[in-house]
Amino acid sequence: MPISPKVIIFDLDGTLIDSSASILEGFAMALDELKIAPKLPLTATIIGPPLRETMGTLAGSDDTLLLDSLVKSFKNYYDAEGYKATTVFSGVDEMLKGLHGAGKALHIATNKRLWPTQLILKHLGWDELFASVYALDARTPAFPNKAAMIAGLIEDQSLAPGSAAYIGDRPEDGFAADANALPFYAADWGYSAFPANDTPAHWVMLTKPGDLLAI
Repeated sequence: MPISPKVIIFDLDGTLIDSSASILEGFAMALDELKIAPKLPLTATIIGPPLRETMGTLAGSDDTLLLDSLVKSFKNYYDAEGYKATTVFSGVDEMLKGLHGAGKALHIATNKRLWPTQLILKHLGWDELFASVYALDARTPAFPNKAAMIAGLIEDQSLAPGSAAYIGDRPEDGFAADANALPFYAADWGYSAFPANDTPAHWVMLTKPGDLLAI
């Protein structure tokens, strides 16, 4: 098991919070406005990639104007009311406050857009727990992917090699951690199941948030 890190970087959706109901409602509303039938079932398994990418997958299109309209429709709903329906996975609040109280530096690195991420953290009373919040659109031009975003966080925060770890609920999160030579803790309570026979042996599985406090 990796040495207990001083810095913990968290994914957000599916790792700390469950915002699936409001996100899926936003997807459905945006598609319905343009009379588009979703090309995939609207379930929590589609949550995680950047918004525009997911809307393109659901619409089955890469048309710029169409995706602009879908993204705008989603934002109008989610940024005004949808984010307020966010719930917290059982044990996460205690885990975060326990880690923060123990002197760990906590950060967010999420594919969610920066503005609703900040709204959610404030809504949950978590905005003071995190030393920094990174999203793909936190820079201009945007980070191309999560691995690059984590690399930017590490550089900006001057994190020493071996001092940090990343926690996420999707295999893609683990690969982003690997790309930055970070230990990865897999939040197996989240949206994305980790295949038992196809998960790298060096990833540490967490069955509940309290497991992280025990490390």
